[in-house]
Amino acid sequence: MQRRKFLYGLGGGAFTAGLAGLPAELPLIRPFAARALGASAAPAARPTPGQVAWQNLEFGMFVHLAPNTWQNLEGDNLSTPLSQIDPVDLNTDQWVETALSMGARYVVFVAKHQGGFCMWQTHTTPYSIRNTPWRHGKGDVLRDISESCRKHGLPLGVYVSPRDQYFGAGIGGKCKTPAQQKKYNAIYREQLTEVFTRYGKLVEIWFDGSTVTPVGDLIHRYQPEAMVFQGPDATIRWVGNENGFAPYPCWNALDKQDAATGTATALNSDPNGSVWMPVEADVSIRRPDWFWSTTNAGKVLTLDQLLSIYYRSVGRGAQLLLNIPPNTRGLMAQPDCAVAKQFGDELRRRFSHPVARTRGAGPLVEWKLAKPARIDTVILQEQISGGQRVRAYQLEGRAHGAWIPLGEGASIGHKRIQPVPPHIVDAVRLRVTESQGDPMIRTLAVYDTGVAPPADWDAVSHLWAANLIGQWSGGSFSLDLSSRIHAATQYVLRFRPESGKVTGFRNMILEIGGVPAPDLLKHSPAHPDELILDITGLDASIRIHGHVEGASSGSILFEKLR
Repeated sequence: MQRRKFLYGLGGGAFTAGLAGLPAELPLIRPFAARALGASAAPAARPTPGQVAWQNLEFGMFVHLAPNTWQNLEGDNLSTPLSQIDPVDLNTDQWVETALSMGARYVVFVAKHQGGFCMWQTHTTPYSIRNTPWRHGKGDVLRDISESCRKHGLPLGVYVSPRDQYFGAGIGGKCKTPAQQKKYNAIYREQLTEVFTRYGKLVEIWFDGSTVTPVGDLIHRYQPEAMVFQGPDATIRWVGNENGFAPYPCWNALDKQDAATGTATALNSDPNGSVWMPVEADVSIRRPDWFWSTTNAGKVLTLDQLLSIYYRSVGRGAQLLLNIPPNTRGLMAQPDCAVAKQFGDELRRRFSHPVARTRGAGPLVEWKLAKPARIDTVILQEQISGGQRVRAYQLEGRAHGAWIPLGEGASIGHKRIQPVPPHIVDAVRLRVTESQGDPMIRTLAVYDTGVAPPADWDAVSHLWAANLIGQWSGGSFSLDLSSRIHAATQYVLRFRPESGKVTGFRNMILEIGGVPAPDLLKHSPAHPDELILDITGLDASIRIHGHVEGASSGSILFEKLR
C-alpha cells in the first residue's frame, strides 16, 4: 500500500472510531444557506498532501536510547566503554505495542543522539552499536524498530543528530574549522544515506538544532515524502518548549523569511503568512528527562498531566510527540507503560463515540441532534487542504427552544478540542465570526465525556518572571548564560535602556560550546528591544555578545518561554 493512501486512511481524529466511514478530506455540504462574511481571498498558505497526511496522524511516540542511558545523564559525556552497552532484552515490539496502547500513530526513533553514537550498522564511526557486545556486534536497533513498525502498521521517523560530540561537531553540525567541517559533512551525509536507503519510507526526519551540512539533495532523492523537522528543508517546526504545550491560538502559517531560517517555532506564527509549516510539540513522559535513568522513575507523568498536555497540544491544533525511553535492558519500564496505557484508554473513552457530528461550509454550520443529549466537549476541524481560514468563532447549543452560548475561540486548523459547560441540547451550531475566505469545516462533533476537562486546558502560554542578568554600557554587551540555561527551550533577552530607546542590534554572536550558532538567535518580530534564543541542546558553555543600537546603556532581563 502506498504510504500516502495509508496515512489518509487513518482519518482525522486521534481516535477515529467515532468518525468511521468519514474520509480524511470530505466533500463539503451546506446544511442551509449561510450569510457571507464579506469578500476576502482564501489564505495564501496551503499544506502539501504530505503535510495534511502527517497532521492527520496527530500523535506520535518519541524513543530516546543512547549511551546517556548507561550514564544516568541527559548528555553523553563519551565515558561509557562500548563493552558495557548491551541491552540484552531489547524488544522493539514492546515499544511499538506501548505506542499503540496510548493511541500514538507514528514513532520517531533517535538513531543518533548528540554524542554521535549510531544505533545502526555503520562504518562511518567507531562509536556505534557495531562495536558493542550486543548480539555479538551484529545488532541493528534501527532495523529492529523499522521491522516492528512495519509489522504493527505504524509509520517510522528518525532523529539523526547533526551535532556529534565524538567528531567535535557542535549544534547544527557546525565545526570549528573549514577542514573539520568538510570532513564531518562527508561523514554525516554518508550516515544519512545509510539511514534513508536501508529502512524503508520514513514519515519524519529530525535535524535537531538545524543542520549546516547540505542534506536537501539526499532528502529529495531518497525520502521525498518525509516531513522534515528543522533545517533549511524544514516542512514542520518545533513548538519552542519541551513541556508539550502549544500556544493558543495556534497558526500553521508563517512568513517566508522566518520559514527559511530552519529554526522557526510557534512564536513565529502568522495567520497571514505565505508558508504552511505546522507545529510539533515534544515532551517526555519523564519530563524533563529524555533518557531513562536509575533516578528518574519518580518523574513519570501522571494521567492528569498527560491529559493536560493532550488538550494543550493536539487540542490546539499541534502535533504531539511523547517520549518514552527504554532502559539499559532495552525495554520500556513498567511505570511508563502503565500510565501510557491509562492515557490511551482514557482518550478512547472520551473521544471514540461522539453524540453527534457533521461538517459544512460557510460561516454557519448547524446540526440537529437525533434527540436531546448532554454534551460537555466540542471538537472542531477545518478542511486544511484549503488553508487555515477561521480567525474567530462562537459555539452555541439549543436548549428548550433557545440558543445559548457554549464557548468561543480563534484558531481551529487541524483540530480544536473545546470543553464547554455541560448542557442538555437538541441542536448545536458553529458561528464563524471572522475568516479569511469561505470557512471549510471538516468536523463539528459533540461529546459527553462525563468528566471535567483539565483545569488548565485553556491556560495561556506566558513568560516566566524576568530576571536581571546584566548591564550594557558604551553600546556593547557580553553575557555568559551557561549557568542560567538548564533546558532546551526558547529564551528572551530584554534590553531596558537608562534613557532613549533600543532600536535594534548589530554584530550579534551567540556561541554554544565555543561554536557560533547564528541560526539560533533571532530578533523578536514585535519588539525591537528583544532577542530570542532557540536553545535546542545544552552545552557547558553558552555566551552571547554584540552591540545595542539606539541606547548606550541599560539593564538586561532574561526570561524563559514556556
